[in-house]
Amino acid sequence: MAYDPILFSIPEAFESRRLLIRAPILDDGIKVNEAIRESIDDLLPWMPWAKTMPTPEESEANIRKARLKFLERSDMRLLILLKENGKLIGSSGLHNIDWKVRRFEIGYWVRSSFGGQGYITEAVEAITNFAIHELQANRVEIRCDSKNIRSYRVAERLGFTLEGIIRNEELSVDGSLRDTMVFSKVRGVEF
Repeated sequence: MAYDPILFSIPEAFESRRLLIRAPILDDGIKVNEAIRESIDDLLPWMPWAKTMPTPEESEANIRKARLKFLERSDMRLLILLKENGKLIGSSGLHNIDWKVRRFEIGYWVRSSFGGQGYITEAVEAITNFAIHELQANRVEIRCDSKNIRSYRVAERLGFTLEGIIRNEELSVDGSLRDTMVFSKVRGVEF
């Protein structure tokens, strides 16, 4: 199989029971900005990009860059929307991609008013299945701060294996050293 990912035909949208999960498109910036504005206090402890609230224009520029990266297959941001009304409730994606190994890392955040309702678990399960079936993943990872209980509970609920905790692996948002939990699913073992 060719390894030039630009040649891969990859669906830009797929669904789960309640969600539409899709690549970013032009003018998504305002929706993302609204979700960040509502959720900034919850995002700040975990997301380095949440240190300052972006302007709507900055969010749109970010979405357009994410669109380009999706098209070139270097990073695959995915937006999470409710099927029933199209409301943006979070963001996820496949990051730190290694196409030769077919390794993908899933990251995610949820809009504050939609937290605790199982949407992220549902989205991550759908994205994992997308990576396995559409992208022929050999390895899917979730990495998170060991203090981010809600994040690592998603990995546990979905049957990801905790491979280990990398101690003092990087700086957390507040500048202190953080331990990173590494969860995975690998072909031939979990799927």
